[in-house]
Amino acid sequence: MTQKQVYSVVSQHNGFEVRRYQKCVLVQAKQRGDFMAAGNRAFGSLLGYISGANANRQKIAMTAPVIQQPLASGEHIISFVMPADFDIADVPVPQASILEIKEVPEHLTAAHGFRGSWSWEKFEAEGAQLLRAVAAAGLETSGSLYWSRFDPPFKPGFLKYNEVLIDLAN
Repeated sequence: MTQKQVYSVVSQHNGFEVRRYQKCVLVQAKQRGDFMAAGNRAFGSLLGYISGANANRQKIAMTAPVIQQPLASGEHIISFVMPADFDIADVPVPQASILEIKEVPEHLTAAHGFRGSWSWEKFEAEGAQLLRAVAAAGLETSGSLYWSRFDPPFKPGFLKYNEVLIDLAN
C-alpha cells in the first residue's frame, strides 16, 4: 500500500477541513508550460529519482500525493513527498539538475477533496470554491493554491481522488 503524507485533522468546516501536516521532505521539479504538460514532464524526472537516479542509486517507495503548485511566472512546481521516516539528511542527492530537495516545516492547511480527472479548469473551479469557504470561515490564507493527486494516470477519471489546498496563517 502506498504511504500517504502524514497529517491530523484539526477541524471540519463546510466544504473543507483544516489539517496539521507534519514536517516532511519534498523532492521537487520546476517546469514551464501549461498545467498538464508541466506536470507530465516533471513526473518523469521525479519517478526516475525514486527509481534510483540519485547519488546513492537508492530506490525510494512512491508516496501519495503528487503535489503541483502553479506559479505566477507560468511555471509549476511538482513535488514527490519522501516517506515519513526520511529526514532531510537521509535524502540522496538527485542526479538530474532539474530536481531540488526541500524540507517543509509543520504547517496548517485547508484541504478540499473531490473526485474526477485532472485539468486546469477543474483546479481553478475547486480552488475558487475552497477560497470562498475558507473566507466564510474567517480563516487567513498564506501563499497560493496547490493541487494534490492521489491516483495513477491510468485510473479512470471518475474514480480519481484529488485535493486542492491552501496553507493557513498560524
